[in-house]
Amino acid sequence: MAAIGILGGTFDPVHNAHLAMAQAALEALELDRVLFVPTGPTHYRTAALASGADRVAMLRLAVAGNPRYGVDERELRPGASGYTLDTLKALRAELGQVDLYLLVGADQYAKLESWHRPDEVRRLARIGVFGRPGVALDEKVNLIPMQPMPLSASEIRARAKRGEDLGELVPPDVANYIARRRLYT
Repeated sequence: MAAIGILGGTFDPVHNAHLAMAQAALEALELDRVLFVPTGPTHYRTAALASGADRVAMLRLAVAGNPRYGVDERELRPGASGYTLDTLKALRAELGQVDLYLLVGADQYAKLESWHRPDEVRRLARIGVFGRPGVALDEKVNLIPMQPMPLSASEIRARAKRGEDLGELVPPDVANYIARRRLYT
């Protein structure tokens, strides 16, 4: 049976740590694919600075050439609920009999009980968790081993605003896209 990881986030912008997380999940959980799912407007976080179209374009550039990565835009569509549960239900209906793994950081995993219908989320997908320093995890979790990478989208946006080089933080095509479109300036 195929195994697919779902990696959601704002991806404002996608950066090298996101790609390292996807690769770590592919290996640790023996996944066939990872789908990057950019979030639309939510009630629990500040809106993205880049448009949905720009974030999707950057994701597509970042994953180009890797057939095990894909981009799913459903949470950006008009009327999308923004709930992980609804995304998992739709993916389950479309993909049929596959193992779905929801890929989250330890900080988000610690808040899982506050999510919309967390028991149904767990029923629809296994949870793969990236450890974070200072966040304790129980032994039952599907831990994805990975060295922490001190990258943040907010720092990348700040560097872009200052006109600094982003080459070591994001894939080169993403850096060029940000510069060409004058994102975050």
